[in-house]
Amino acid sequence: MPLLLFSRAACAMSMRNHTSVTEFILLGISNTEGLESMLFVLFLVFYVFALLGNLLIFLTILASPNLHTPMYFFLGNLAVFDIFFPSVNSPKMMDYLVRQGRTISYQGCASQIFFYHTLGCTECFLYTVMAYDRFVAICYPMRYTVIMNHRVCTCFTVGTWVGGFVHGSILTFLIFKLPYCGPNEVDSFFCDIPVVLSLACADTSLAQTVSFTNVGVVALTCFLLVLTSYTRIVISILKIRSSEGRRRAFSTCSAHFTSILLFYGPVILVYLRPASSPWLDSVVQVFNNVVTPSLNPLIYSLRNKEVKLALRKVLSHAMQPLGYKE
Repeated sequence: MPLLLFSRAACAMSMRNHTSVTEFILLGISNTEGLESMLFVLFLVFYVFALLGNLLIFLTILASPNLHTPMYFFLGNLAVFDIFFPSVNSPKMMDYLVRQGRTISYQGCASQIFFYHTLGCTECFLYTVMAYDRFVAICYPMRYTVIMNHRVCTCFTVGTWVGGFVHGSILTFLIFKLPYCGPNEVDSFFCDIPVVLSLACADTSLAQTVSFTNVGVVALTCFLLVLTSYTRIVISILKIRSSEGRRRAFSTCSAHFTSILLFYGPVILVYLRPASSPWLDSVVQVFNNVVTPSLNPLIYSLRNKEVKLALRKVLSHAMQPLGYKE
């Protein structure tokens, strides 16, 4: 009996030692000392542009009846994701730069990883759904409204959210069920899988394998589906006899494909490389967090006549109370 009590006490002491880390210290990107003010202004500009640009796209789609189609329904969802996604880590990055707020709580670190991967996976699924939507619109135009009806679009949207939530929950659980007893220095502006796992006080092989497989399988499957859709799309476009029809079809799809390349590029560089490079990972993730969400409004508005016309109407109506005439 005394031996059993001693064993339980030792086990409890071990658990307390393993969970001694209550906060993490963010180290930022190396070799950027003295550039904090410039980086803060740069991050702030991109973040504000991402918020305002995507909010404007979302409100324009909401206020324009001619944009109430499946294509723009998914584009509106993408705009919402591009508002939430940079908001996960950008405020903490800017706080780090302006106030030197280098610490983040254990719970805050877990929240960053959960929301970052939940929203990232959701966006990955959404790009796949958007590619399928374009495939149906171009390859089966006569059946488009039947196939992509309201119920199907709603199911796709709910499915992207649920899939992203499950993905983020699995990864966060695997990473934070591990003990962290020190060191607690995160070699980045924010918490993410590669930099946090390296700090665990236990064998991380299972978490690394599942994380690599989970992220890799989701990204690769979605990318192959997108590639398949666009291969079929290109074949169908080349069969269009009218040069104007081919140009319009290519113009509609090129914006989406550009966004896909900007999204998948950082994922491949950070999560699907066999060897990790903390500096490169940090730079690429900052680009993915701050720059990419701010580019999507430009990509979709500049290359889409319907969105540009709707934007002009919304802005002109907004300016009328201020004395401007349409």
